Amino acid sequence: MSAFDVARARRETPGCESVVHLNNAGASLMPDVVLRTVIEHLELEARIGGYEAAARENDRVEAVYDSVARLLCCSRDEVAIVENATRAWDMAFYSFDFQRGDRVLTCGAEYASNYIALLQVAKRTGAVVEVIPDDEHGQISVAALEVELARGARLVSLVHVPSQGGLVQPAAEVGRLCRAAGVPLLLDACQSVGQLPTDVGELQCDMLSATGRKFLRGPRGTGFLYVRQGLIEQLEPPFLDLHAAEWTGRETYAIRGDARRFENWETSYATKLGLGAAVDYALDWGIDAIAERVQGLAVSLRKRLEALPGVDVRDRGVEKCGIVTFTFEGVSAQAIVALLSAEGINVSLTPVSYSRLDLGGRGIEAVVRASVHYYNTEEELQQLVDVVGLR
Repeated sequence: MSAFDVARARRETPGCESVVHLNNAGASLMPDVVLRTVIEHLELEARIGGYEAAARENDRVEAVYDSVARLLCCSRDEVAIVENATRAWDMAFYSFDFQRGDRVLTCGAEYASNYIALLQVAKRTGAVVEVIPDDEHGQISVAALEVELARGARLVSLVHVPSQGGLVQPAAEVGRLCRAAGVPLLLDACQSVGQLPTDVGELQCDMLSATGRKFLRGPRGTGFLYVRQGLIEQLEPPFLDLHAAEWTGRETYAIRGDARRFENWETSYATKLGLGAAVDYALDWGIDAIAERVQGLAVSLRKRLEALPGVDVRDRGVEKCGIVTFTFEGVSAQAIVALLSAEGINVSLTPVSYSRLDLGGRGIEAVVRASVHYYNTEEELQQLVDVVGLR
């Protein structure tokens, strides 16, 4: 970790001067370049008009698709840029024409927003949601998945990094099995993009949803969707407009052939450009270097917390990431979050309602979630540990 230029990262992050920010799995602190990009475009809109500003900056807007494509190692035609990760995931999921008896396979770490959508579609259509059990490490059982895929399935939904813990799912193994079985894989990469490599070819996912505000350090209200080229035209988005399709005749329309069929016409050009700046900034640092730095800090934090009497670190899995979750015996997670906040340390609360299959299955009502990024320091980690230890 010593080779990483932490001083530069902090110098280019204004928020580091005022807060200990360990809530990067919620929304990271934006670097200067992202903030400037958003503000400058808003100022341009104010001076010359919104449509005119978009037209003037068209080349830069188009370049955002190239940046996201480089991040995911895919074609720009496989990228849609939307308002958030939930919209990205929904646009992919609700494009499937589920029928009665269709099996949708998911994991015990599935996030609430995704699972609610699964339940809604099951109720509407008669499709069946089946949860693949965890293995002894707390991650999806690849062996059990292989058995269920052999029985047939319409879709596999996998969360790459759960919101409620440091687990990194064996996504590439899952992708390999899904590809061999001919079953599409929808990968929720909301918490992994920006802190881990996400090469869609290596992951062998057919769809991937992600956000800009978390580890990518982009503005809120940004997200994107990858859809594999061979699958795009098989999926009809749940709603269309004049951007996603063309009105070709009085009774006819034609849906566009690239992933932008999952977008809609109105968008925030300022935050779209900010997303592009955030992606370029991450690529400039190098995703592998970011991953090494983040994972090193997380290991350090877990060790410090495990040394505190009464603290239980709740992260599972063979591979872990920059999310560190814990509980304190006899003290509510809400109280710990409030205590840290009073000391200028940002963390977040993850209640059981966010992941009932996982946290509920372990009998955990809530966890404190501390999520590190490369601009954090060992001193900041110790500040958190000191405050928790005094409790």
